[in-house]
Parts: sequence; C-alpha cells; structure tokens
Amino acid sequence: MITVAIVEDNETVRNTLRELIDATPKLRCGGAYATAKEAMAEIPRLRPEVVLMDIHLPGESGIACTARLKAQLPELQVIILTVYKDIELIFQALKAGASGYLLKRAPTEELLRAIIDVQSGGAPMTSEIARLVVQSFQSSSVSGIQEQGLSPRELEILALLSEGITNKEIAIHLGISSETVRTHLGHIYEKLHVRGRTEAVTKYLKAGGHG
Repeated sequence: MITVAIVEDNETVRNTLRELIDATPKLRCGGAYATAKEAMAEIPRLRPEVVLMDIHLPGESGIACTARLKAQLPELQVIILTVYKDIELIFQALKAGASGYLLKRAPTEELLRAIIDVQSGGAPMTSEIARLVVQSFQSSSVSGIQEQGLSPRELEILALLSEGITNKEIAIHLGISSETVRTHLGHIYEKLHVRGRTEAVTKYLKAGGHG
C-alpha cells in the first residue's frame, strides 16, 4: 500500500484527487492540505511515501514546500502536479527535490502510473514536459557533462533518464538487459558523485547552464 498526500489549494481538485487515490487498489490518501503551512505541519508526522504537490499555493509556493519537505524527509517522493509548463519552474522543482512533474490535464491513468513508478525509482513526467526539458537542455548538457568522464553509452542512458523513463524502458530502448542498465547507472552515479537518478538528472540539467 502506497500512502499519498496531496497539497492543493483548489478544494474541488483536492477532493477529486483524494477520491481517485482512495478508489485505486494499493493506494491510500494519507492527508490532503490546502497550504504549504498545513503540509509542513502534518506530512513530517504522517510520513507518506508520495506527495502530489501543486506549485501555486497561498503563502509559500509548492516548490519551496518541496525543498523543506525533502530536507526533513530525504526518501519522500514528490510529484509536482500543476498547470504550469514553464521551463524555469520545471527546473526549480527538480532542484528543490521533486522526482516527477505532471500537468493537471494528464490522463488519470498517467497520474496513477506516475505514483507507482516514482516508488520504483522512476522520474515520471508528462510527455510534453519531458520533450520541453530535453529540447532545452540536452545538447548543452551533454557537452557540459562529458568532462565527468562518462562513456558514450553512459551519456546515452543519462539522456534517457532525463526523459523520465524507467530502467526497464531504457533496457528495451537500447536492446540491453535491465541488469546492464543498473550496472551503467552505478557507474554514472559514481562518476557524477550522486546518490541516485534524481540527483543525476538534476546535475545533467544543471550542466546545461540553468542553475
């Protein structure tokens, strides 16, 4: 059972998300909050596995709230769920520690799959967001990250990571085994001096000159 918390100021959206999660097998809504202040008071105590976080909240923003939550709960997985597809907001959210970024108009199935995927090490993004990120950062990021000593195959896998796809999907895309992907990821993390895929992608994006 994956416990999910919701931080969303729109009451209708908040209640709809709560009902959707509670109606889905293996998911449970552990709390729904209208402000970052409420979320900061309750989420560290309840310790859900995943948080769905809106960006535009009254008072403190969802991005600032994400950074504060991640500082207290490093293992917490935060998925930004918003109407904004501004590249700077996307990058700010990733730097704050978000593991995924979905648009609110994403299909219900995509949202539910994202919650499950993020718990399995995925970094879910709405497809148009992933394309926007890749188009904005990929070429400059590759040139900036090459100094870290990554091989061409490792660079290829890192680029695929930035698109938010899972290890299994990377394996299928490259025609290699999942175990080989995991081996390459280990080498990537070691060379970039990071602890996991979210940090690796963030460093990859930062190498593009945005932050």
